[in-house]
This record gives sequence, C-alpha cells and structure tokens, in this order.
Amino acid sequence: MAHPIVKHLEEFRAQKSDLLHKDFLITWEHPRTQIEAILALAEVLKQLHAAQVPYRAFDSGLAISIFRDNSTRTRFSFASAADALGLGLSELDEEKSQIAHGETVRETANMISFLAEVIGIRDDIFLGEGNRYMREVGVALTEGAREGVLHRRPSIVNLQCDVDHPTQSLADLVWLKEHFGGLDQLRGKRLAMSWAYSPSYGKPLSVPQGVIGLMTRFGMEVTLAHPEGYGLIPEVLEVAKKNAAENGGRFRVVGSMEEAFRGADVVYPKSWAPYAVMQRRTELLKKADKPGLAALEKECLANNARFIDWQCDRAKMDLTQGGKGLYMHCLPADITDVSCKRGEVSAEVFEQYRIATYHQASYKPFVISAIMYLARVKDAAARVAALVDRVR
Repeated sequence: MAHPIVKHLEEFRAQKSDLLHKDFLITWEHPRTQIEAILALAEVLKQLHAAQVPYRAFDSGLAISIFRDNSTRTRFSFASAADALGLGLSELDEEKSQIAHGETVRETANMISFLAEVIGIRDDIFLGEGNRYMREVGVALTEGAREGVLHRRPSIVNLQCDVDHPTQSLADLVWLKEHFGGLDQLRGKRLAMSWAYSPSYGKPLSVPQGVIGLMTRFGMEVTLAHPEGYGLIPEVLEVAKKNAAENGGRFRVVGSMEEAFRGADVVYPKSWAPYAVMQRRTELLKKADKPGLAALEKECLANNARFIDWQCDRAKMDLTQGGKGLYMHCLPADITDVSCKRGEVSAEVFEQYRIATYHQASYKPFVISAIMYLARVKDAAARVAALVDRVR
C-alpha cells in the first residue's frame, strides 16, 4: 500500500499555485486552487517531519516576526516554520526599536528587510488598522525592491489581523479535511460558529470571520450564532453569503446557540467582542485613554454577563448530529472551573475533545511552512517530490 504522503503529493501537484513572491493576507483574496495547494502541501510537510525528512529550503536569510499582540501557538508555529525552512528568526520588539522614537512604517519595513525572505505580522488589536498596516508594510517593501534598496522583496504572511486569521482558519480546514476524510466530504456538513461567554471583553473578531469566510467556500452549511449586538464586520458577512451562494453551501445568522448546535457536525464556540465595541476600543487605545478603557471594560463585562448561559456544555453537545459533533477551538479556551469560574466550554466537554483540539492546532506550523514555501521557493512541486521519494 502506498504511503499516505503520496496521495497528498498528488493532490498538491494537481493544484495551481500562484503565490511565488506574493503576500498572503486574506484567504478569500486567493483562488480555491491556491487554498487547496496550501492544504495539501501542509499535509506533505507534516508527514515529512513525522518521517524525519527535513524540508529545508534556505541556506541563509531571515524570517521576521512582528507581534503587536500576545501569542503562544502562532508565535511558536511561525518560529518552527522558519527554522524548518532554514531561515533565522528575528522578532521585532517595537518598544526596543526606533519605532518608539517615531520611525515610520516605510523606514522600518526596509531597514529590517535587507536579508529577509518572509515577514510575519500579527496586528489584531486595532479594528480597521491591522490589515491596513500589513498592506502599508507591503507598499514600503515594493518601493524598496523597485529602487534597488532590497535585493528581494520579502513576502508578508498575516499571522492574525482585525479582519482574518488565515493561518488559523487554514489549520482548522485541514483538520476538518483529515477528520472527515477529504475536502469533498465537507460539502453539506453543518458547522456552527458560535459566540460563547467569556469573563473578558476584548477578544478579536478575526477567528469567527476567518472561519465563516473560508468554510463557506467548501460547500459547508455554516451557521453563525451570537446574542444581539455581537455582530461581526458587515463586509465579512457579505463575503460569507457570497461564498456560500457560489459554492453550493449555506450561510445564516441566528440568535441562539442551541439553534446553531442542533444537527451540527462541527461546533466552534468562541468568544469575541462586539464589532461596535471594538470600534470604540480602537479609538480609546489610540488615545491611550486608560480611564475610558476601564469604563468600557466594565460596561462590556456587565453586558457579557447577560449571556452567561452561552456555554458549550453536555446538553448543547447532545443537540449535535447524533450527539457526536466535533468540538473545535483555536485555543486557549476559557474552561469553566479550570481557567475561570464560568467560560466558553464546560470542563467535561473540553476534556473529551482536548486531544482533538491539539491535533487541530498541530497543523498551524505546517500551514505556515506551506505558505512560506510557496511564496519563496521556485519549482516547489519538483523539490517537494524529491523529498517525498525519500519516504515512499
């Protein structure tokens, strides 16, 4: 019997990739063939790593990370991906750089990029700013390369912004592909992307937006559930509707967690802050208005408390397809009586699916590796095929 890596290699070679020397900022800006190429390559790289076959592609060069928010999984996944490809890692600490002294984005982008191949950016705090910042960096890099300042323009990878969390949603998708036995098996499957109660208020919108923006492209029936006032960016809702209509899926918004879970094959209960709240928070953060931020937090936590029953517990999981729906979370989850008094998910449910969520997370370094590989390596298919020959 052929090694499973052979199947994934053939899937990869069957897809057209047009990512070389480009950025990856939003999943729905790329054709489905590109998405499928990333997924298949991520699976190949994961199996190469399991077989202890290195997929190093560089002898020198830097991968630069800019984290403007806290991170564990994404930070280490990017570092792991950079190391696996043979790139050195340098993390830009803005407080220790000249940015703190007024250095402009266009200056910084060029000064850090003389030997860089990839820049990974996480900027999810400021609504309306994160994705714009990434594009501003991109414009500066293009100018630097055009003017001969940079020998090569690095590619930018979105490690989470205010609009999308593409490396997370792609890891989610490849986990669903594995769990259900193929992308073709996702058509018609029901996914509930639901708000869940949390004792914090400032969680970004980008995870639920990334999920509804990507899963609707694969024929899934996606239900978004949230209490009144907890809506997402309107433009992203339109993207999800359009994707569902074009790909034979379905997208709807409901105001009940129970309604979303009923008959679902997959549930993704995750807290996020209301769109309007994130708009207000952004303005307060820009002004460094600490009293205003404290008042907003108090107001929002009180509002969250009105919906404390929006928790993924056994009774709600029993509503899923055959009572056996797959629980997903980007982690860390707010777990009742474990990480908080009351949270997104009961300890019983989380423990049942804990290892499954670890498998879900395990794809992220390989998804990031795949994006970096396709963005920077010529003849990627031929080079990967040569590596696969060492396994089969």
